[in-house]
Amino acid sequence: MKHPNIISLYEIIETPKQLFLIMEYACGGELFDYIVARSKLKELQACIFFQQLLSGIEYLQKVGVVHRDLKPENLLLDENNNIKIVDFGLSNMYKSEETLKTACGSPCYAAPEMIAGKRYYGSRVDVWSCGVILFAMLCGYLPFEDPNTSSLYKKILGGEYKCGSWVSPEAQDILRRILNTNPESRYTIELIRNHPWYLKFHNKNFVNYPLGENLKIDENILRKVESLGLSADVTRESLLKNKHNKYTSTYLLLVKKTRNEEIIESLNAKISIPQPPANPRGDSHSINPRIKKLFEFKEAEKTEEINKEAEVNTIVNQTRIREMHFIKSTPRRKIYCTSTERDSRDAREHREARAVSTGYPGVRIMVPREPPQPKPSNRRNFRPVHVRTPVSYVDRNNSLNVSIKGPSPRAGTALDISNRRTEMKYLTIK
Repeated sequence: MKHPNIISLYEIIETPKQLFLIMEYACGGELFDYIVARSKLKELQACIFFQQLLSGIEYLQKVGVVHRDLKPENLLLDENNNIKIVDFGLSNMYKSEETLKTACGSPCYAAPEMIAGKRYYGSRVDVWSCGVILFAMLCGYLPFEDPNTSSLYKKILGGEYKCGSWVSPEAQDILRRILNTNPESRYTIELIRNHPWYLKFHNKNFVNYPLGENLKIDENILRKVESLGLSADVTRESLLKNKHNKYTSTYLLLVKKTRNEEIIESLNAKISIPQPPANPRGDSHSINPRIKKLFEFKEAEKTEEINKEAEVNTIVNQTRIREMHFIKSTPRRKIYCTSTERDSRDAREHREARAVSTGYPGVRIMVPREPPQPKPSNRRNFRPVHVRTPVSYVDRNNSLNVSIKGPSPRAGTALDISNRRTEMKYLTIK
């Protein structure tokens, strides 16, 4: 399957013991985390995601595939915040007007006819799951949720849910028509596209990529593939037969790279600064000095934006590398302090990241803190412990109890008790 809202499979590498699937990378994470971080989404953003989701589901229906496990956890986001449908582990193929009977998927997103154990149409159960996802984006919670499985099934079979008061009437109407327990009268993709709420934020920038012999092969990309040492004829044959090898993966990656470069060029063309008006007389007196100064300022501003963007990209890349390093290799800091409040404060500061300004107003990047340096073993650096006398001490293993009378000892003091030496820095007040 090749569709902008379905994760692409580039190459399959098979060994005697293992099978590797080389797939498209979606760096934006799960839609689930995206919703949780914002509590709920605005209707414009929710509708854009919903349109992309429906575009991918419509493509699946055309090729006769049912997903059966649609949920925000199985929808990833790429670098441009576009939906990518993943995880086809419970999917199946079906013929036109063929019904299925296997009940599978996540209960909260499963259609009522599937839960009831009836035969169902693949396209209609996927549309129901899309409705649950749309509800979660608009409201910030699931329409059907209950810790008791029997109660959950009753709510789904009865279509019992409560929509948030902040959701517009048009959005509530389309949710009611999609989350219809009767699959025969449930809205299809064609009816959803004609709904007023959908048309309110309609976007026509969706492209379906054909398969097999209908695939249009770009000869310029083929020449680039050949320049990398791969045969252009074998690449063309692999594409027409829909194979997943190094030839097709190289071609598809070059297509994606070329498309991204074209988008960047078009964006640069839109923000290009116009040149100052021509001087027909050829002297400098015919141009207003203020206009000339304005053009010089605009050009300097554009150069500064380009430099800032390059700096931001560098910071982002370094941040990702450093973040991976800190998460995997940074040890927990040992806090030498008897104060509980100070312990919790230091531990919290160690966990949290710090915000670094990128130079753009309101744009900041979260950078993990530097790994804390180990404190020196000099006893004078430990915080004194002032206690009243007499006092009892116990070591961290609860294997030694000490009672002291007289002046209060200080942290770091070595005590000699029953021919055993221990240090105050490892003792806590009992």
